[in-house]
Amino acid sequence: MRILITGGTGFIGSHLVPFLLQRGHAVTIQSRDPARARRQYHGEVEAVASIFDVAEGHEPEAVINLAGENLTAGRWSSRRKQAMRDSRLHVTAELVKYFATHATRPRVFISGSAIGYYGTDATKTFVETDPAGHDFAATLCHDWEREARQAESFGIRVCLLRTGLVLGRDGGMLGRLLPVFRLGLGGALGNGRQWMSWIHIDDLIGIIDLCLHDETLSGPVNGAAPEPVDNNTFTRTLGHVLHRWTFFRVPAFVLRLMLGEMAELLLHGQKVLPEKAQQHAYHFRYPCLEAALIDLLVTPTPTHKESVS
Repeated sequence: MRILITGGTGFIGSHLVPFLLQRGHAVTIQSRDPARARRQYHGEVEAVASIFDVAEGHEPEAVINLAGENLTAGRWSSRRKQAMRDSRLHVTAELVKYFATHATRPRVFISGSAIGYYGTDATKTFVETDPAGHDFAATLCHDWEREARQAESFGIRVCLLRTGLVLGRDGGMLGRLLPVFRLGLGGALGNGRQWMSWIHIDDLIGIIDLCLHDETLSGPVNGAAPEPVDNNTFTRTLGHVLHRWTFFRVPAFVLRLMLGEMAELLLHGQKVLPEKAQQHAYHFRYPCLEAALIDLLVTPTPTHKESVS
């Protein structure tokens, strides 16, 4: 299958692209720096600055849209919030414009989103049929998904990947937490009762693969493990796997002073279940947190990553 990926050089993309190449797919990456993208994957991918640069006869059969300014990269100033919106909506709008103006269209469009779509709640359990929340992250995800769903009017199957907190060896949330926890300075955030809907990177890649190939799957798909935990449990489990103390606690007011509005992402969570993936028979390799962390932090890094099922 010919697959075009936006955001293909980022954390998720750097796991997804090798997975797809190993399975014999032809991968094209849309990047602001095509030469760098080709170097990153040792010339095994094509790279273009825009989907409109794809050569005639090489039109993608699938498009995976992972582009977007990192929500946790810095304090949410008005300028950064606008950049987060623009980086998602503009890229998605460009892809939809391509679909509208080309007779040869992809069979499936997998467009990134996040579990922030649901807003935050201390007691409710969210599945794909629940409505959007009302905070900044929820509004951003809602608008991003609305832009992507325009592709449905061209007969394209659209999957909206609502990603949870992705755990990987070389980035994501663990990349930020590990230096602190390895020093024995890790601890819960605020009261620690907020939900954390996490997912092992291999399972996220597996759900993307499911979206690629299951023609009965469309609409929102939660990219989260079936056993979310609260922040206290996450902290204790990570400390246990690393053999480190987790006595410290970061007060809510300190996080708000440091991070402003972005602190609310850390202090208020949501309990999200992968109902649709499970209905479509996806089998999680890492349904529980401890097993996921042991694989990522204790098990030696494999020379060749095993197949994601």
